[in-house]
Amino acid sequence: METSGLLNLLNGFSILSVGLQDQIKALLVEESFKKKSILLREGQVSQRIYFIKKGFVRAYYFKGSREFTNWFMSEGDIILSVYSFFSRRPSMENIEVLEDSVLQSINWDQLQSLYKNYPEFNLTGRLITEQYYIRSEERTINLQTQDAKQRYEKLLADYPGVLQKASLGQIASFLSIKQETLSRIRGKR
Repeated sequence: METSGLLNLLNGFSILSVGLQDQIKALLVEESFKKKSILLREGQVSQRIYFIKKGFVRAYYFKGSREFTNWFMSEGDIILSVYSFFSRRPSMENIEVLEDSVLQSINWDQLQSLYKNYPEFNLTGRLITEQYYIRSEERTINLQTQDAKQRYEKLLADYPGVLQKASLGQIASFLSIKQETLSRIRGKR
């Protein structure tokens, strides 16, 4: 199994010892998922943390009968339900594969073992957590301070192929706008 993408990502945060890299390689499970596969359903406890080797994924939740996309992730990203995975409580979101994907993962117990047996990995974990927390806060601030067109432009810059991978309804809900508003914005481009 090719793990260079994940190891390159991890080493970009903090250089990992050869022993730690070998342990990660030994623990990783690589799986292929078809478009529309559900990795996690609301109410389940998130058991795995995934690295997207190839593909595109989203997380969404329901409010009543309406569906809201709260994030997209693509090749080279780490995905999980943060709340559920770390609290060990049922997830409030669903995670769906939006195109045929190859994902690598380890489970919660394995991650905890890596932290315990390789204290150096705690730094890497903290730095990754910080990066994703920053991305989350940036998204919250953008929703409150940018207009719909600015949010749309940022989405296209961050995920250039999103229009081919996600439905317009999913994109509109991610941008916190109506689909009609998205159509008007797209028509003016």
